[in-house]
Amino acid sequence: MKSGIDLEKELNLLGMLDKAKEIYRQISEEAALSYIKSSYRLLSKIYHPDLYQKDREKAEEIQKKINHVASVINRTPDYSLIEYIKKDQKDPKQESTKRWKVLVVEDEFGLQDVLRSVLTMEGYDARVAVDGLNGYKVFREFKPDLIITDVVMPHVNGIELIQKIRKERPQIRAIFMSGFFGVKRLKKELDEEIIKHGYPTLSKPFRVSHMLDIVQDYLKN
Repeated sequence: MKSGIDLEKELNLLGMLDKAKEIYRQISEEAALSYIKSSYRLLSKIYHPDLYQKDREKAEEIQKKINHVASVINRTPDYSLIEYIKKDQKDPKQESTKRWKVLVVEDEFGLQDVLRSVLTMEGYDARVAVDGLNGYKVFREFKPDLIITDVVMPHVNGIELIQKIRKERPQIRAIFMSGFFGVKRLKKELDEEIIKHGYPTLSKPFRVSHMLDIVQDYLKN
C-alpha cells in the first residue's frame, strides 16, 4: 500500500496525473493508462544527464526518480492506476505552496506535453493552450507570471497574442519560441517586440535545459 501512495504522489510531482485525468475525461480510460505508461520514457530522455552539463548531478537525481516511478508503474495493476486517475482530490500542501505560474501556448501536441511536464517537475505551476485564441482565454483564467508562446500559429499568432495581453497587463513576461524566426512577414514585427520589451527567444529545436535556464533567469530578474 505504501508504494501505491508514493506512486500517486510521484505522478503528481511529475505533472503526469493532471494530464491523465484530462485524457480520461476527454478520450477514454485506455488512453489515460497509455499516457501514464509511456510518458516517463519521454521524460527520461529529456532529463538525460548528458544534456545537463551545468547541473549533471541534479539531472542524475531526476533520472533515478523517473526510473523508480517507472518500476512502480510496471508493478501496479491497471485498476489501481485508474483509481488514481479518477480521484479528484489534490494534495493540500501543493495547493498552499506559492509557485510561479507559466502558460505555454503551442499548437504542436507532443511538445505541449513535454513542456508542461518538464516545467511542473521543476516546480512551476504550468498550463498549456493549443493556440493564440485559447491562449488568451487561459491567460484570463490562469493569470500566469510568464507566457512561453510559439510565434507561428493559426488565427492568432504569438506576437498578436502578447500584444493583446499587454493591453491588460503591460509588464507581462513573455518568451517567443519558433523554428521560423526567418519568416519575412513576421521578422520585422518580432524584432521590434524583442528590442522594445526585451523578450527572450527560443529557436526550435532547443535543449530543454537551455529553456529552463532562460525561464529561471527571466523570472528571477
